[in-house]
Amino acid sequence: MSNAERVRERLSGVPSSEYFEVRMRAGWNLVAVEWERMADDQPIPREEVPYGMRVAGDCQHLEYAPDEMAVLTLMMELILQEHGFGRIAMELNDHGFRRRNGVLWTEISAFNMLPRLIEIGPRMFSTTDWHERRDRIYKLLGH
Repeated sequence: MSNAERVRERLSGVPSSEYFEVRMRAGWNLVAVEWERMADDQPIPREEVPYGMRVAGDCQHLEYAPDEMAVLTLMMELILQEHGFGRIAMELNDHGFRRRNGVLWTEISAFNMLPRLIEIGPRMFSTTDWHERRDRIYKLLGH
């Protein structure tokens, strides 16, 4: 394997065809072009991935995150059993679940998941797994 020599040149304008010819005659091969422009002052908007989802391996779409979906499912189950958010947080922690940042669930953090539970509820309620869970919950509640 031969050692390749590379040179990076800072250009102040568009190089002429003569520039390329001189470099090629000297034994250089063009291997890359790098472009640069001034960034806008506006920050790039970043949107948080909804809880229960993750970026897919192809980085093109979102997919369900099994661990987070387990958290949402347990939360929904406990809400239907009419447990308070303090008990929900305790159950999540007892099951070894942690928030995205790795900290324990609290009553407030469990409560703050309500909008996401409402958003994902229809998808959750349509699974066969949920129908089995629902039947078990109704039996526990005596319905």
